[in-house]
Amino acid sequence: MTHSHSHSHSHDHGPARPASHHLRRVIAAVLIPFAIAVVAGMIALWPGGPPGGERSGVGFDQQRETGRVTKIEEVKCSEVGAGMQNPVDPGAPSGGEGGGGGETPAEPQPKKDDTCERATIEVISGGKLKGRTFEQIVTPDASRRLSVGQELVVSYEPKAPKEVQFGVVDVVRGVPMGVLAGLFALAVVLVGRLRGLFALVALGISFLILIEFILPAILRGSNPLLVAVVGGSAIMLIALFMCHGFNARTSVAALGTLVSLVVIGLLGSFFIGWSKLTGNTEETTGTIHDLFPGIEMSGLLLAGVLIGSLGVLDDVTVTQTSAIWELKQANPLAHWRELYGAAMRIGRDHIASVVNTLVLAYAGAALPLLLLFSVANVGTGTVATSEFVAQEIVRTLVGSIGLVLSVPLTTALAALVVSTDREGELAPGAAGPGGEPGRGRGPGRGRGPGPGRGPAPDGGQGFGGGQGFGGGQGFGGGQGTGDTGRGGGPGANGP
Repeated sequence: MTHSHSHSHSHDHGPARPASHHLRRVIAAVLIPFAIAVVAGMIALWPGGPPGGERSGVGFDQQRETGRVTKIEEVKCSEVGAGMQNPVDPGAPSGGEGGGGGETPAEPQPKKDDTCERATIEVISGGKLKGRTFEQIVTPDASRRLSVGQELVVSYEPKAPKEVQFGVVDVVRGVPMGVLAGLFALAVVLVGRLRGLFALVALGISFLILIEFILPAILRGSNPLLVAVVGGSAIMLIALFMCHGFNARTSVAALGTLVSLVVIGLLGSFFIGWSKLTGNTEETTGTIHDLFPGIEMSGLLLAGVLIGSLGVLDDVTVTQTSAIWELKQANPLAHWRELYGAAMRIGRDHIASVVNTLVLAYAGAALPLLLLFSVANVGTGTVATSEFVAQEIVRTLVGSIGLVLSVPLTTALAALVVSTDREGELAPGAAGPGGEPGRGRGPGRGRGPGPGRGPAPDGGQGFGGGQGFGGGQGFGGGQGTGDTGRGGGPGANGP
């Protein structure tokens, strides 16, 4: 059996068959209290105001405006005092540029005869600031060059000396980012159609939960792990049910995702504590810790692990649940162990692809750091156990373990649920000549009478002509075998 998988989270396996009233009641008894708890948690943890702390004037916490390059002239670096007069690399990270109160990282000093660029930049936004101009020196070794007409993001620090109140922070790239986002949305809708549209809406809601609830709540001092669990659960429920519909199949996938998240949370908490990881290993987290000392950085690390695992988890759980449902439709008499074994063969292929994806995603994000360590004169073991790298290893492996365990957990849950549901609805069918009563559900969509497919005249080991689906789902009088089968005679014609 082959399994085609896409990471677009749009697993369209056709309409799910209606579940029994008993199964719907059981699932509702689990999911409804969970959903109520999520809503109650969001209400209790909802941030009641702006984040605490004062503006730092560093990085994204600066006042930012838009500027445009109006003139560029070449000058000798020695004439403008490059290296002493706040030269800028427009491609540098946004916390360390000149101007706006930031500090310029140490740069190679230009030689005496090198040619620098002096750019005149006009502020084109900001009300009272609009129309003001300032000059920026760009050294020859800058990673990005400026051009006339180019729009830039500039920082403004009113308390700084007048000559350094403005500084170049970044370039304006709203148009290419907007075009790329539009192409993404177009591709999703063209391929996914209505389901793709719902996926985009769910993505937007997830983003709103992230920026309006999770981030502000953490900054207000709430426990990062608790906020991540509540916010992540809300994202999971909205994404799953909006993209895949309100049915038993999606409900089982949601339960599987929930159980897997609990496993990831427990594993992450244990190994982060055991490894003595602080979560404060880089400039960004250090700045956050300085500005908001009340934030528990190790909890923030664990929250990142949980939220980062959500997208891949719901992909896996939906795929495995859908596989079980399709297998049951193909063979309604299959035992749950048969369904589990068949779906696990699909799941093993899935595990291989998504684990590799997860590991490579983390490795790609940390590639500059890995390059730095590769040229350092230290052993691999020393590098791997350093806190920064160990943090990424724990993040990757904990998420991967939870991902791997989600496959058997969700598959077993779905197999048990779907088997219990279908077996509870079976009713005796009509007995065929020379056979026991069939396990079908009476006349329905049967394929009508026909000769047995076995070598013996009475149907032998082949199916008697019935094989029809009674009651819309189960087999009718057919599918028995000869003298000992369950309904070896003709099946009932459906309407």
